[in-house]
Amino acid sequence: MNRVRLFAWLGVVAALWGLIFAGISSLDYASHLDRGLHDLHCSFIPGAEASPAAEGCRTALNSPYAALFKEQLWGGVPISLFGLGCFAFLLGHALSIAYSGPATSRGASILYALLAGSPLVVSAIMFSISWFELGTICKTCAGIYVASLGLGVSAVGVLAGSWANGGGLSGRSLLMAAAVALGMAFWVLAPSLVYAQLAPDHSRFVTQCGQLKLAKESHGALLALKGAAPLKRALFFEDPLCPTCKSLHERLREAGVLQRLDVELALFPLDNQCNWMLQQPLHPGACTVSRAVLCAKAPAAFLDWAYANQEELAAAGKAGGTVLTQLLANRWGKELTTCMSARSTEQRLNRQLHFAAANAIAVSTPQIFIEGQRLCDEDIDMGLMFALSKLAPELLP
Repeated sequence: MNRVRLFAWLGVVAALWGLIFAGISSLDYASHLDRGLHDLHCSFIPGAEASPAAEGCRTALNSPYAALFKEQLWGGVPISLFGLGCFAFLLGHALSIAYSGPATSRGASILYALLAGSPLVVSAIMFSISWFELGTICKTCAGIYVASLGLGVSAVGVLAGSWANGGGLSGRSLLMAAAVALGMAFWVLAPSLVYAQLAPDHSRFVTQCGQLKLAKESHGALLALKGAAPLKRALFFEDPLCPTCKSLHERLREAGVLQRLDVELALFPLDNQCNWMLQQPLHPGACTVSRAVLCAKAPAAFLDWAYANQEELAAAGKAGGTVLTQLLANRWGKELTTCMSARSTEQRLNRQLHFAAANAIAVSTPQIFIEGQRLCDEDIDMGLMFALSKLAPELLP
């Protein structure tokens, strides 16, 4: 088989592979538009059964890099839709190169190489973000990365195989190249434009999740976490070993929202060691870490440290015994652990739990109130920026 045709068929396979994974990712994203929590397809095998245990993919789904225009549209426009259009176009383009085979001119192969290589550039950027910023690689995203790599190899192979054919980009061929590039731009944008037009308006739901019943804790037991330039008052109910709390904190900080909030923090550990609302611990060790937050000289900095080291702390909590306490003592000194065992610390944490009960807080975290208005659970993940733009637009940069 001619080299050009061989590498063009590689491009066909890679584009089809990318089309499948971009389609799966887009469908997973769109399924959440009903404001429900759905299982995700998080597998290297296309069509594998969706699963709730898809942490890498869920981290990517809820990250600020998963979609554009999140303030204007609930959840934003998923970037996988741009990939869907791109791979669909390149599938047809690769088929046309495979059809022409050895007759492919140098100019046509240059154009194909430029267009087929573009997903590889985008995938390299997204891979870097996933690895260095999110600390995880979504398997569905990895499928798209593999497809992009295949298209990149196809681009180089087609270009090398047809280089001797002559016929560079000039005159009429330049106009044809511009038309093809515009065609690709249309295909890339079309799915996103259709999605944005058809996506439901969630504005009416943002303020329908209740108000704070009891505004103040009478004993002053809550923690003050005041931002550098506070514009709004907020009340957070958080568990320091809750992964969703950690994710929310990180996203609010990255978006510049935390520095614009005057936060009161009520610790709400999902651990029956101290929380009588639970029969079994959801996050073993959360009571111990919560007492450590109360005893820290700089609670905000300690909470940041706890979130940054959450996996290690959670593992120590599951180990039981004195493993977690010893870890905290080694890092922060015995003064902290002495305070943690004090009766006054136990009472303060208990008062925070009673404050949560008085406000009929659901036994889940995080729970966020901004100026007394509860942020819906559905709006804490994908719809966070959209909900904030409706509830308190001044918090957004």
